[in-house]
This record gives sequence, structure tokens and C-alpha cells, in this order.
Amino acid sequence: MSFSQTGEVRNSLWRVGQNACTLKYMKLSVIATPIGNLEDVTLRALRILKEADIICCEDTRVTKKLLSHFDIHTPTAVITRVLSLLEEGKHVALVSDAGTPGVSDPGLEIVSKARDMGAKIETIPGASALAAALSIAGLRVPTFTFYGFLPTKKGRETLFKEIAASDRASVFYESPHRIMKALEALKKHTDGERKVGLFRELTKLYEDHIIGTPAELLEILAQDTNKQRGEFVVIVEAA
Repeated sequence: MSFSQTGEVRNSLWRVGQNACTLKYMKLSVIATPIGNLEDVTLRALRILKEADIICCEDTRVTKKLLSHFDIHTPTAVITRVLSLLEEGKHVALVSDAGTPGVSDPGLEIVSKARDMGAKIETIPGASALAAALSIAGLRVPTFTFYGFLPTKKGRETLFKEIAASDRASVFYESPHRIMKALEALKKHTDGERKVGLFRELTKLYEDHIIGTPAELLEILAQDTNKQRGEFVVIVEAA
């Protein structure tokens, strides 16, 4: 073997070693953060947030409030940098503004691509508005379909018809700007006796739960517009 060939082999082995090293340390920790009350963060979440090389977030300003409260000084980056940081062999912590990443947010696609890259992926479970609302609903929800945030325009009416006809309970998130329209659609498409649960500001100071028919809920929210504030988890009993 010539000197130049020996050098090429050495360089090739070095690159293989570097790639193996990167794969070894390429790690994505998907961390649930509080949905309102900071006391709901888990001990494990706090440890991983400290241990990670970098924390990727939906909004760094929101996440920095959490980090500051718990005296965590790990650097932060925007969520779009997750994959490039993993390629550098970093341990990346992925968080959303509130709750569990990958549930009705861009985290799902990021995790899928990270897996394709060969990254080690781990879950650090915790707060979820979906699970929290279901646990206190007291409604008939043996099985359910979760829709996340409903579309604002195209396909919205079709989904309400689907929800009204479903033999499973339906759960979706709704904004304060569209909650009255959502209730109007449920009133239009469901029978008058169908129970609906509204769960607002979960774990926060003004946490509120209201159960009733769509017509009853419309009346309650119209009489007290404060009850239209905050993001909602809506649970519709099965047909």
C-alpha cells in the first residue's frame, strides 16, 4: 500500500469514528413543561434542562421565564435549529411554551426527522392540558378522538358534523376568539341533550370548568364575558 493510500485509509477511519461519536451523543429529550402552574414541573424535567447542551423552544422568551424561576442557565435556541444541533452531536432538550411537545404543535415532525437521523430520543412526561381535562371531566369518555386545534376556516364545519355524529367522545382545543362560534356549531349539529365540557385556564389562578349543553354554555359565557378568556379544552360526549 502506498503512502497516499495509507493516508486515505486513515482519513476514512477518522471520519467513521467521528460519525460514530456524533451518533453516540446525538440525543433529543422531549420535555413536558407546566401548562400554567410552575409547581407542576417534574424533578426529572429540571435535571434534564440543566444537563442538556441546549434547549430548543417555541418562544425563547416564554421558556426563559421558566428557566429563570428555577435558576437554570442552559442556553436556548429556536425550535427550527433542533435538527442542525443534533447533527453536531448535541444533547438537545425540546420544549413547547406549555405542556407536552408533539401534541398539537410542530414537535411531532421534529421528532420524526430526528428518529430518521438516528438520534436517541427520550420522553420526560409531565403536564398535558388534554390529560388534565379528561381527568376532571366526569363525562362519558370511554374512548375519544383528539382533534387538537380545529381549522379556522376550511373543513371546520365538516369536522363539527363529524363530531356530532361520532360514537366516540371528541376533544379539541379552542381559542377565546372562536369559542362562541364553536359552541354555536355544536348547538346546530348535536341534539339538545348532548353534554359538553369547557375547561379553561387549567392549573392557573382562575381555573374554570363548565359542563352543560351547547345552549346552556352559550348563555353562561354570554352573561359573563370573562369566561370567554383563555384557551379552552372542549370535551363533547359521544352521540
